[in-house]
Amino acid sequence: MKRLVIRPLLALFTIASAPAAAQEALGDTAESGRKMEDGREGKGPSGFIALGPGATPAYDGAKSYQPIPFGIADLRWKGMEFELRGLRARLDLLGDSPVQFGPAINLRFKRNSSSDGDGRVKLLDDVGQAVELGGFVGYRFGGDEKGQGEVAVDLTVLKDVNDGHDGLVATAQLSYAAYRGGRVFVNVDAQANYGDGKYMRSYFGVTAEESLRSGLAAYRPGGGLRDVGAGATLGYRLSRRWGLIARAGANRYLGDAGDSPIVEEGSKVQAIAGLALSFSF
Repeated sequence: MKRLVIRPLLALFTIASAPAAAQEALGDTAESGRKMEDGREGKGPSGFIALGPGATPAYDGAKSYQPIPFGIADLRWKGMEFELRGLRARLDLLGDSPVQFGPAINLRFKRNSSSDGDGRVKLLDDVGQAVELGGFVGYRFGGDEKGQGEVAVDLTVLKDVNDGHDGLVATAQLSYAAYRGGRVFVNVDAQANYGDGKYMRSYFGVTAEESLRSGLAAYRPGGGLRDVGAGATLGYRLSRRWGLIARAGANRYLGDAGDSPIVEEGSKVQAIAGLALSFSF
């Protein structure tokens, strides 16, 4: 029989249709699969999928929430690890090493202001769909034989190549494996997110024309730290293959993002929560 030992999270489920802060708050989850009781590691593909319901703000800076699908997948084979979080994916080319490195991609759906927005935000221009390409690097250290106490750090840098926001974004994450006991695991994590000027103006800026149309003050933000966030993830193994994963996290906008009229119209705090049923193979 094989049993997958859950390893620490750098965050959790990235849902591409969710607002940016919510996406990074969900981040990345993975069951390690590096220690299997039957010793079959490396003899074939292994991994898991997890699906369930979740809730997220309707758009960046929104005070209203909407239901979303909540899903991830993870595949490990021949020393590499492929992770899919919503429509964000990355390939760890050094999956068996404490060092993590590889390419990454994220699809960010368009903001349809008239249908997604609240109040005066409905009158702003839409933001096109973004295709963000780049890479990540990370490192894991510490922890006992169960993984408890392990710390992981991670940096991802992505650039939009589809003229959605045409900017650059970066996410730095830190996670800690707080508890590993029998069927239960608990992880806590924190992240900080950066956006350059093009990105910030796309999601948090208000042009003069938009100001006249909506009544919101004209605003031109610069690049910088967008937000900081934290979260916790709880996992429970129901059987050899089935389990439950619950997640709650929140980010707070800072700097130019926090001062945006769009955020002031809504909320500086962006929370996300979800529950998923996982299947290991």
